[in-house]
Amino acid sequence: MTEADRRVGFVGLGKMGAPMAARLARAGWEVRGYDPVENARTALSAVGGVPVASAGDAAADTVVLMLPDSNVVEAVLFEGGLVEQLAPGSLVIDMSSSAPLRTQAVAERLAEHGVGLVDAPVSGGVTGAVAGTLTIMLGGSETDAARASLVVSHLGRVRHVGPVGAGHALKALNNLLSATHLWATSEAMLVGERFGLDAATMLAAINASSGRSGSTEKKWPDFVLPGGFDSGFSLALMLKDMKIATDLAHSLDIPVELGDAAVGRWAEASANLPSDADHTEIVRWLRASAASDSRAV
Repeated sequence: MTEADRRVGFVGLGKMGAPMAARLARAGWEVRGYDPVENARTALSAVGGVPVASAGDAAADTVVLMLPDSNVVEAVLFEGGLVEQLAPGSLVIDMSSSAPLRTQAVAERLAEHGVGLVDAPVSGGVTGAVAGTLTIMLGGSETDAARASLVVSHLGRVRHVGPVGAGHALKALNNLLSATHLWATSEAMLVGERFGLDAATMLAAINASSGRSGSTEKKWPDFVLPGGFDSGFSLALMLKDMKIATDLAHSLDIPVELGDAAVGRWAEASANLPSDADHTEIVRWLRASAASDSRAV
């Protein structure tokens, strides 16, 4: 692999992007990274990356995007000067949580420039990004998927799940499930606590039973019981992903009554919590609501 082949652009050095870019730098890649926040660029330099002054300056044969949503992805590519700097044959790896139908449209626009696209959203949170244990749901052609895997395999376990858009669809559906699990788990845990059961005892029993989930095995033990509510994934982003999943269902004429109800409840919590609240803080909101209802009775 030539020196140029070992160069990768990385746009989006936030809570997830920063440790991911750092892992690539430590794995021997020349990471040319951009983020509008100056401190994020400085932090990249400290771990061996090369901060650049604009998204266009991050252009390389392979460019990773780790951005909030499709709006930002499209702005960076088509308004921020990046697409004009990408040579034909380049590959964009969109690791953002984007809308799958818009991802397919972006792929078509990039193809007009001779540039390929794979979508490769992740699950595992900041902890997984730091440890390199993310689950990476990769959508794209076999050839592009294999090429992208040379880069993203340093970040976790890669699963090629289908053509372009498949990764973003699956990530949104996964988060719809995750959010619904967390809400149902939290309601059950609060009922148990009110009855007099010990929370840790409940979790130990549930995790040895059929009610277990990521919420009982990780979110409640790691982020709720200690009182930190600091998973590193915001409520706003969770709600955005849930809406992507239900919007996809609606576009396919698939009824998702429970999914729609879950979106409604999460939206209510979002409206009553700080804009930067961690998604696990819905438990604190549910507990306060339960206490308020109890006093009303």
